[in-house]
Amino acid sequence: MSINNKTNIDISSCANCGKGEEDSGKLKNCTACMMVKYCSRECQVSHRPQHKEECRRRAAELHDEKLFKQPPPAEDCPICFLRLPYLNTGSAYKSCCGKVICSGCIHAPVYDNQGNKVDNKKCPFCRTLAHKSINEEYLKRLKKRVEANDPIAIYNTGNYYRDGRNGFPQDYTKALELFHRAAELGQAEAYCNIGYLFEHGRGVERDSKKAAHYYELAAMRGDVKARHNLGVSEEKTGNMDRAIKHYTIAAKSGHSNSLIYIQDLYKDGHATKEDYTKALKLYQQYLGEIKSSQRDEAATAHEQYRYY
Repeated sequence: MSINNKTNIDISSCANCGKGEEDSGKLKNCTACMMVKYCSRECQVSHRPQHKEECRRRAAELHDEKLFKQPPPAEDCPICFLRLPYLNTGSAYKSCCGKVICSGCIHAPVYDNQGNKVDNKKCPFCRTLAHKSINEEYLKRLKKRVEANDPIAIYNTGNYYRDGRNGFPQDYTKALELFHRAAELGQAEAYCNIGYLFEHGRGVERDSKKAAHYYELAAMRGDVKARHNLGVSEEKTGNMDRAIKHYTIAAKSGHSNSLIYIQDLYKDGHATKEDYTKALKLYQQYLGEIKSSQRDEAATAHEQYRYY
Protein backbone atom coordinates (compact mmCIF):
# COMPACT_ATOMS: atom_id res chain seq x y z
CA MET A 1 0.00 0.00 0.00
CA SER A 2 1.29 3.45 -0.93
CA ILE A 3 0.16 6.39 1.23
CA ASN A 4 0.08 10.08 0.30
CA ASN A 5 1.92 11.73 3.24
CA LYS A 6 -0.10 14.95 2.96
CA THR A 7 -3.51 13.29 3.11
CA ASN A 8 -2.94 9.75 4.46
CA ILE A 9 -4.86 8.50 1.41
CA ASP A 10 -4.01 5.19 -0.21
CA ILE A 11 -2.77 6.13 -3.69
CA SER A 12 -2.14 2.56 -4.84
CA SER A 13 -5.85 2.00 -5.46
CA CYS A 14 -8.79 3.84 -7.02
CA ALA A 15 -10.14 6.50 -4.64
CA ASN A 16 -13.71 5.58 -5.61
CA CYS A 17 -13.97 1.80 -6.01
CA GLY A 18 -10.76 0.67 -4.29
CA LYS A 19 -9.45 -1.37 -7.17
CA GLY A 20 -5.70 -1.58 -7.55
CA GLU A 21 -3.71 -1.66 -10.76
CA GLU A 22 -3.62 -5.44 -10.70
CA ASP A 23 -7.44 -5.42 -10.96
CA SER A 24 -8.12 -2.43 -13.22
CA GLY A 25 -4.97 -1.63 -15.15
CA LYS A 26 -2.98 1.60 -14.85
CA LEU A 27 -4.42 4.16 -12.43
CA LYS A 28 -4.45 7.83 -13.41
CA ASN A 29 -3.87 10.82 -11.11
CA CYS A 30 -6.43 13.53 -10.52
CA THR A 31 -4.71 16.13 -12.69
CA ALA A 32 -5.85 19.05 -10.53
CA CYS A 33 -4.53 18.00 -7.11
CA MET A 34 -2.34 14.95 -7.87
CA MET A 35 -3.40 13.49 -4.51
CA VAL A 36 -5.64 10.60 -5.55
CA LYS A 37 -5.92 8.14 -8.43
CA TYR A 38 -8.78 6.63 -10.39
CA CYS A 39 -9.20 3.54 -12.52
CA SER A 40 -11.67 5.19 -14.90
CA ARG A 41 -13.36 8.42 -15.85
CA GLU A 42 -16.61 7.10 -14.41
CA CYS A 43 -15.00 6.57 -10.98
CA GLN A 44 -13.54 10.08 -11.04
CA VAL A 45 -16.95 11.64 -11.80
CA SER A 46 -18.64 9.51 -9.13
CA HIS A 47 -16.06 10.50 -6.50
CA ARG A 48 -16.11 14.20 -7.38
CA PRO A 49 -18.75 15.39 -4.81
CA GLN A 50 -16.75 14.17 -1.82
CA HIS A 51 -13.36 15.06 -3.27
CA LYS A 52 -13.92 18.49 -4.85
CA GLU A 53 -13.29 20.72 -1.79
CA GLU A 54 -10.03 19.04 -0.86
CA CYS A 55 -9.09 18.94 -4.54
CA ARG A 56 -9.64 22.68 -4.97
CA ARG A 57 -7.64 23.46 -1.83
CA ARG A 58 -4.67 21.34 -2.87
CA ALA A 59 -4.81 22.57 -6.48
CA ALA A 60 -4.64 26.15 -5.19
CA GLU A 61 -1.64 25.24 -3.02
CA LEU A 62 0.16 23.67 -5.99
CA HIS A 63 -0.61 26.72 -8.13
CA ASP A 64 0.80 29.10 -5.51
CA GLU A 65 3.94 26.97 -5.14
CA LYS A 66 4.60 27.53 -8.84
CA LEU A 67 3.46 31.15 -8.87
CA PHE A 68 5.61 32.36 -5.97
CA LYS A 69 8.70 30.36 -6.85
CA GLN A 70 11.58 32.72 -7.60
CA PRO A 71 11.97 32.65 -11.39
CA PRO A 72 15.38 32.18 -13.00
CA PRO A 73 17.41 35.41 -13.28
CA ALA A 74 17.73 37.32 -16.53
CA GLU A 75 20.26 36.06 -19.03
CA ASP A 76 23.82 37.35 -19.07
CA CYS A 77 25.21 39.73 -21.64
CA PRO A 78 26.93 37.52 -24.26
CA ILE A 79 30.00 39.78 -24.23
CA CYS A 80 30.75 40.76 -20.61
CA PHE A 81 28.81 37.80 -19.09
CA LEU A 82 27.24 40.03 -16.44
CA ARG A 83 23.53 39.75 -15.71
CA LEU A 84 21.49 41.87 -18.11
CA PRO A 85 19.64 44.79 -16.51
CA TYR A 86 15.89 44.51 -16.05
CA LEU A 87 15.11 47.80 -17.82
CA ASN A 88 15.14 47.67 -21.62
CA THR A 89 17.10 50.92 -21.61
CA GLY A 90 20.04 49.04 -20.10
CA SER A 91 20.42 46.78 -23.12
CA ALA A 92 19.63 46.59 -26.82
CA TYR A 93 18.44 43.87 -29.18
CA LYS A 94 20.59 43.44 -32.28
CA SER A 95 18.55 42.43 -35.33
CA CYS A 96 21.72 41.44 -37.17
CA CYS A 97 22.53 38.49 -34.89
CA GLY A 98 19.54 38.28 -32.55
CA LYS A 99 21.62 38.98 -29.43
CA VAL A 100 20.66 41.24 -26.51
CA ILE A 101 23.74 43.21 -25.44
CA CYS A 102 24.13 45.47 -22.41
CA SER A 103 24.62 49.22 -22.82
CA GLY A 104 28.11 49.00 -21.35
CA CYS A 105 29.35 46.66 -24.07
CA ILE A 106 27.57 48.61 -26.79
CA HIS A 107 29.30 51.85 -25.81
CA ALA A 108 32.64 50.42 -24.71
CA PRO A 109 35.58 51.91 -26.63
CA VAL A 110 37.15 49.84 -29.43
CA TYR A 111 40.87 49.85 -30.17
CA ASP A 112 42.84 48.76 -33.22
CA ASN A 113 45.86 46.44 -33.05
CA GLN A 114 48.08 49.46 -32.39
CA GLY A 115 46.12 50.40 -29.29
CA ASN A 116 44.48 53.41 -30.93
CA LYS A 117 40.84 54.17 -30.21
CA VAL A 118 38.70 53.81 -33.34
CA ASP A 119 35.25 55.02 -34.27
CA ASN A 120 33.24 51.81 -34.16
CA LYS A 121 29.80 51.50 -35.75
CA LYS A 122 29.55 47.73 -35.82
CA CYS A 123 27.61 45.28 -33.69
CA PRO A 124 29.81 44.38 -30.69
CA PHE A 125 28.91 40.72 -31.10
CA CYS A 126 28.80 39.85 -34.83
CA ARG A 127 30.62 42.94 -36.17
CA THR A 128 27.85 43.75 -38.67
CA LEU A 129 27.60 47.43 -39.53
CA ALA A 130 24.94 48.94 -37.26
CA HIS A 131 21.89 50.70 -38.67
CA LYS A 132 21.44 54.32 -37.63
CA SER A 133 17.68 54.26 -37.04
CA ILE A 134 14.49 52.33 -37.75
CA ASN A 135 15.04 52.15 -41.48
CA GLU A 136 14.61 49.78 -44.40
CA GLU A 137 17.77 47.85 -43.56
CA TYR A 138 16.68 47.29 -39.95
CA LEU A 139 13.21 46.11 -41.01
CA LYS A 140 14.75 43.73 -43.55
CA ARG A 141 16.94 42.24 -40.81
CA LEU A 142 13.97 42.04 -38.44
CA LYS A 143 11.91 40.17 -41.03
CA LYS A 144 14.71 37.62 -41.45
CA ARG A 145 14.87 37.12 -37.71
CA VAL A 146 11.08 36.60 -37.60
CA GLU A 147 11.34 34.01 -40.36
CA ALA A 148 14.05 32.28 -38.30
CA ASN A 149 11.61 32.03 -35.35
CA ASP A 150 13.54 34.49 -33.21
CA PRO A 151 11.13 35.13 -30.28
CA ILE A 152 12.41 38.67 -29.61
CA ALA A 153 12.04 39.68 -33.26
CA ILE A 154 8.52 38.25 -33.29
CA TYR A 155 7.69 40.04 -30.04
CA ASN A 156 9.07 43.36 -31.33
CA THR A 157 7.06 43.04 -34.53
CA GLY A 158 3.97 42.41 -32.41
CA ASN A 159 4.66 45.65 -30.55
CA TYR A 160 4.89 47.54 -33.85
CA TYR A 161 1.52 46.17 -34.96
CA ARG A 162 -0.04 46.92 -31.58
CA ASP A 163 1.12 50.54 -31.61
CA GLY A 164 0.94 51.14 -35.36
CA ARG A 165 4.50 52.43 -35.67
CA ASN A 166 7.67 52.01 -37.72
CA GLY A 167 5.64 51.59 -40.90
CA PHE A 168 3.31 48.91 -39.51
CA PRO A 169 -0.47 49.45 -39.50
CA GLN A 170 -2.18 49.24 -36.12
CA ASP A 171 -3.60 45.73 -35.99
CA TYR A 172 -4.40 44.23 -32.59
CA THR A 173 -5.35 40.87 -34.10
CA LYS A 174 -1.97 40.54 -35.78
CA ALA A 175 -0.21 41.75 -32.63
CA LEU A 176 -2.00 39.17 -30.50
CA GLU A 177 -1.09 36.43 -32.97
CA LEU A 178 2.58 37.41 -32.84
CA PHE A 179 2.59 37.71 -29.04
CA HIS A 180 1.22 34.18 -28.72
CA ARG A 181 3.84 32.91 -31.15
CA ALA A 182 6.66 34.66 -29.28
CA ALA A 183 5.38 33.42 -25.92
CA GLU A 184 5.31 29.82 -27.11
CA LEU A 185 8.94 30.25 -28.12
CA GLY A 186 9.87 31.42 -24.62
CA GLN A 187 9.46 35.22 -24.67
CA ALA A 188 7.88 35.91 -21.26
CA GLU A 189 7.18 39.59 -22.02
CA ALA A 190 4.82 38.47 -24.77
CA TYR A 191 2.54 36.85 -22.18
CA CYS A 192 2.60 40.12 -20.25
CA ASN A 193 1.51 42.04 -23.34
CA ILE A 194 -1.33 39.59 -23.93
CA GLY A 195 -2.43 40.18 -20.34
CA TYR A 196 -2.32 43.93 -20.91
CA LEU A 197 -4.56 43.64 -24.01
CA PHE A 198 -7.15 41.67 -22.03
CA GLU A 199 -6.90 43.96 -19.00
CA HIS A 200 -7.60 47.08 -21.06
CA GLY A 201 -9.74 45.60 -23.82
CA ARG A 202 -7.40 46.43 -26.69
CA GLY A 203 -8.54 44.45 -29.71
CA VAL A 204 -10.25 41.87 -27.47
CA GLU A 205 -13.11 41.85 -25.00
CA ARG A 206 -11.99 43.13 -21.63
CA ASP A 207 -11.45 40.12 -19.35
CA SER A 208 -9.73 40.49 -15.97
CA LYS A 209 -9.50 36.71 -15.43
CA LYS A 210 -7.70 36.16 -18.70
CA ALA A 211 -5.46 39.16 -17.97
CA ALA A 212 -4.48 37.65 -14.60
CA HIS A 213 -3.87 34.27 -16.24
CA TYR A 214 -1.43 35.69 -18.78
CA TYR A 215 0.25 37.91 -16.20
CA GLU A 216 0.83 34.79 -14.10
CA LEU A 217 2.30 32.90 -17.06
CA ALA A 218 4.64 35.82 -17.71
CA ALA A 219 5.62 36.22 -14.05
CA MET A 220 6.42 32.53 -13.60
CA ARG A 221 8.74 32.80 -16.59
CA GLY A 222 10.55 35.80 -15.13
CA ASP A 223 8.75 38.88 -16.48
CA VAL A 224 9.12 41.58 -13.83
CA LYS A 225 6.40 43.96 -15.05
CA ALA A 226 3.83 41.17 -14.99
CA ARG A 227 4.95 40.25 -11.46
CA HIS A 228 4.49 43.85 -10.33
CA ASN A 229 1.05 44.00 -11.98
CA LEU A 230 -0.02 40.93 -10.02
CA GLY A 231 1.10 42.65 -6.83
CA VAL A 232 -0.94 45.73 -7.68
CA SER A 233 -4.00 43.57 -8.35
CA GLU A 234 -3.64 41.72 -5.03
CA GLU A 235 -3.16 45.00 -3.17
CA LYS A 236 -6.35 46.44 -4.71
CA THR A 237 -8.35 43.47 -3.47
CA GLY A 238 -6.84 43.71 0.02
CA ASN A 239 -4.62 40.62 -0.18
CA MET A 240 -1.58 42.36 1.27
CA ASP A 241 0.44 39.24 2.06
CA ARG A 242 0.19 38.06 -1.54
CA ALA A 243 0.92 41.56 -2.83
CA ILE A 244 4.10 41.75 -0.73
CA LYS A 245 5.24 38.37 -2.05
CA HIS A 246 4.86 39.56 -5.63
CA TYR A 247 6.54 42.92 -4.95
CA THR A 248 9.45 41.22 -3.18
CA ILE A 249 10.12 38.87 -6.09
CA ALA A 250 9.91 41.81 -8.50
CA ALA A 251 12.28 43.90 -6.36
CA LYS A 252 14.82 41.06 -6.39
CA SER A 253 14.65 41.18 -10.19
CA GLY A 254 15.24 44.94 -10.32
CA HIS A 255 11.77 46.51 -10.30
CA SER A 256 12.35 49.68 -8.27
CA ASN A 257 8.64 50.60 -8.13
CA SER A 258 7.89 47.31 -6.37
CA LEU A 259 10.35 48.30 -3.66
CA ILE A 260 8.62 51.68 -3.35
CA TYR A 261 5.22 49.97 -3.10
CA ILE A 262 6.44 47.81 -0.21
CA GLN A 263 7.82 50.92 1.46
CA ASP A 264 4.41 52.59 1.12
CA LEU A 265 2.69 49.52 2.55
CA TYR A 266 5.09 49.64 5.49
CA LYS A 267 4.30 53.32 6.08
CA ASP A 268 0.58 52.53 6.00
CA GLY A 269 0.94 49.63 8.43
CA HIS A 270 0.24 46.88 5.89
CA ALA A 271 3.81 45.56 5.77
CA THR A 272 6.42 45.01 8.46
CA LYS A 273 9.85 46.54 8.73
CA GLU A 274 11.26 43.09 8.02
CA ASP A 275 9.27 42.95 4.76
CA TYR A 276 10.76 46.22 3.56
CA THR A 277 14.29 45.41 4.76
CA LYS A 278 14.22 42.06 2.96
CA ALA A 279 13.04 43.64 -0.29
CA LEU A 280 15.64 46.42 -0.02
CA LYS A 281 18.49 43.93 0.45
CA LEU A 282 17.32 41.87 -2.52
CA TYR A 283 17.10 44.97 -4.71
CA GLN A 284 20.59 46.07 -3.66
CA GLN A 285 21.84 42.57 -4.46
CA TYR A 286 20.39 42.96 -7.96
CA LEU A 287 22.20 46.30 -8.41
CA GLY A 288 25.46 44.63 -7.44
CA GLU A 289 24.92 41.84 -9.97
CA ILE A 290 24.40 44.19 -12.92
CA LYS A 291 26.96 46.85 -12.00
CA SER A 292 30.03 47.43 -14.15
CA SER A 293 32.26 50.41 -14.83
CA GLN A 294 31.38 50.27 -18.54
CA ARG A 295 27.67 50.39 -17.79
CA ASP A 296 28.18 53.30 -15.41
CA GLU A 297 30.08 55.19 -18.10
CA ALA A 298 27.34 54.46 -20.65
CA ALA A 299 24.67 55.65 -18.22
CA THR A 300 26.59 58.86 -17.53
CA ALA A 301 27.26 59.62 -21.20
CA HIS A 302 23.81 58.62 -22.43
CA GLU A 303 20.99 59.38 -20.03
CA GLN A 304 18.60 57.14 -21.93
CA TYR A 305 20.67 54.08 -21.07
CA ARG A 306 20.17 54.24 -17.32
CA TYR A 307 19.50 50.72 -16.09
CA TYR A 308 18.43 51.15 -12.47
